[in-house]
Amino acid sequence: MEQLNFHRLWIFLQVIECGGFSAAAAKLYMSQPSVSNQVRQLETSLGAPLVDRSGAYATPTAEGEVLAEYARRLFLLADEAITAVRQVQGLGRGKLHIGGTSTVGTYLLPELLARFHQDHPNIDCGLFVGNAEQVAERLLAGQIALAVFAGEPTSAAIRSEPILPDQPVVVTAPGHPLIGAPVAPHQLVGEHFILREKGSSTRRMQDAALIAWDLRLASTIEMWGMETVKQAVQSGLGVSLVSEHTVARELADGRLAVLAVEPASPARTIVAAHRKDRLLAPAEQAFLTILRALRHWPDETPTT
Repeated sequence: MEQLNFHRLWIFLQVIECGGFSAAAAKLYMSQPSVSNQVRQLETSLGAPLVDRSGAYATPTAEGEVLAEYARRLFLLADEAITAVRQVQGLGRGKLHIGGTSTVGTYLLPELLARFHQDHPNIDCGLFVGNAEQVAERLLAGQIALAVFAGEPTSAAIRSEPILPDQPVVVTAPGHPLIGAPVAPHQLVGEHFILREKGSSTRRMQDAALIAWDLRLASTIEMWGMETVKQAVQSGLGVSLVSEHTVARELADGRLAVLAVEPASPARTIVAAHRKDRLLAPAEQAFLTILRALRHWPDETPTT
């Protein structure tokens, strides 16, 4: 029976996931010729072409598609084997590498990770922050086991549970003539709306609000990342609908102001999520317990 070389199999999978030999080489800290040679040796051992090299990107052949799917399952099973061992060891060692969409990854998770690391200093902690599509891709690929989203992820392979509510607010630069009084949506006709990039959960929230407010034809400007959006609003380029937690400091020191639009955009739900078929390690389970215990955002004072 033909024996698979798992090192070559991993390199092949990175070529497929990265879309090219050069990108895979950079990720693996290898030279591009070395990556190509390892994949060719895998093809020779299996007697089948695995990668189509004719286009601008390296894509799997029919045989490569089959092998890549089995490779993903194999390496996920290997991760689960390590997780099972960690469960026996408990929280004395291990790793906690999680993901978060931009809002929660920037304004919620760092403080929670700091608390976790203080209690479990021997756990290796890491955080990936990206938009909803990027975080979901890493979760589905098995690169992270636990993630927190602002809004529900769309994949049927992901299980999620609610953690906290998140209220959107319309923000503007100080001095806007509509500040201080209730604002009907039609009064925003003529405003430039600063939007997040496509693929962001905040962008989905913004698009839904413009439809609900009958502002489909409003002037929009797309920008990448929440900090860029806030800087654009502060500079007077337009208004934006964002999480109240992303602008707490700017509202407190007067760099931004809120427009009291009625009806307000509905609150969205912050959720914790993981793959349905993924076994969580003790560190991931412990952090999920912290998330489940949250009753308010760290920047809020609980009401009595």
